[in-house]
Amino acid sequence: MVRGALLKGLLVALGLAMAGLIATGAPADAGNAFPKKVRIAAGQGTMAAPLSVGIGRSVVVETGDAVADVMVSDPTIADAVVRTPHRVFVLGVKAGQANLFLFGAGGRQIASLDLTVAQDTSELNNLITRLVPGSNVHVEVANNAIILSGTVLTPLDSQKAIEIAKGYSGSGDGDKSNVINMLNVMGKEQVFLKVTIAEVERTLVKRLGINFDSVSIGTGAYSLGYTGFNSTLLDTAEASLGFSKGSTSIQAKLQALQEDGVVRTLAEPTLTAISGENASFLVGGEYPIPVAQDNNKISIEFKPFGVGLDFTPIVLSGGRISLRVKTEVSELTSDGSIDISGLTIQALKVRRAESTVELPSGGALVMAGLLRDNFEDTLKSVPGLAKLPILGALFKSRDYQRNQTELVVFVTPYIVKPTSPAKLARPDKNLAPASDAESLFFDRLNRVYRADPAAPTGSYQGQVGFIYE
Repeated sequence: MVRGALLKGLLVALGLAMAGLIATGAPADAGNAFPKKVRIAAGQGTMAAPLSVGIGRSVVVETGDAVADVMVSDPTIADAVVRTPHRVFVLGVKAGQANLFLFGAGGRQIASLDLTVAQDTSELNNLITRLVPGSNVHVEVANNAIILSGTVLTPLDSQKAIEIAKGYSGSGDGDKSNVINMLNVMGKEQVFLKVTIAEVERTLVKRLGINFDSVSIGTGAYSLGYTGFNSTLLDTAEASLGFSKGSTSIQAKLQALQEDGVVRTLAEPTLTAISGENASFLVGGEYPIPVAQDNNKISIEFKPFGVGLDFTPIVLSGGRISLRVKTEVSELTSDGSIDISGLTIQALKVRRAESTVELPSGGALVMAGLLRDNFEDTLKSVPGLAKLPILGALFKSRDYQRNQTELVVFVTPYIVKPTSPAKLARPDKNLAPASDAESLFFDRLNRVYRADPAAPTGSYQGQVGFIYE
């Protein structure tokens, strides 16, 4: 009998506890961080409970005890209005934290709430879910900053979610927003970029004529002289002629030259980067340049030169790749160099291209190109004498120079995956220096040996060693 009464008492106590739990209650909208209604059971007293309110939103607080008055510690953050003795409306004004106290008749404290007013992100969360399908993004607000967490399918989806959050928080001005990106991309693609820079430069120089160094005719202390043009573009085959008698002197050179030249420049830098990340490299060097400082001091700065590549890939939907590419091929040249206090500072010959393109994996695109054709034709002559019939040709010199340049820059991206090291080959594989005997007797600088196992032996079919018809 006593045992039955004890069991009955435990069941009653458990029922009362469950009733109290329901009375203190969870929000009516449990899936939302900002509830629309909460209930405070009677007898809570000074026990503080947390409550989140969205900016510009309201929460209905229902109480078991009658409420006569309310007080908010910071009215600029939240406001509270008693509509009925058992119902209080709490309004969020601006982001921040405050305390809400509920008082009954005679000033007795009924309840205390710790208010947190923040931006309601439910609309933003629904917007990202709708515009970025397949994503699982969670939006939170902390200290006026929007925090994006969860997972997305591609880096492009991550960028879309960030842009949506920036527009939402900054009222369309993304530069004034504060968005913290903590999204994880489920499958990060790696992009292998191959850039081909091909240049062909053709040069043609022709020179034919007689160049008079000097002509001097004089008597006594007076003379009439002429100094010819000695400037030459290139080394020229010359034959010197001269005549001198008394005070008369004539010096001349017969010049004849034809020179053809072709210069080919080819650079193929390659680089791999994760989608959305930047990668760069430079193969070349740095050369010093003196720079004047204060107090007549000179410092040295180093300028890089060589073959450089810098790019940022973003893998889009459908296997397409957006590339921001910057490539450069530079080399030292004496053209344009300057001399400072006996020090020659060389110039740089640069081919540089920078652009943003979009193309599929394995597709090639001409990112830049140049076709240049320069020619120079100069006729030099002795005034008066050059117009003589027949003999006038002896007093003329013609210089002709033509430069043609064709430059093309190709880009080809590939979406790649790691492979086994056994499938990769190093440039120095099977390469070894030649022995002293091989260098001395066979003029060999290196030797290549076979590291792979020998091919299986077998008999050849058909005629071997002769042309067979």
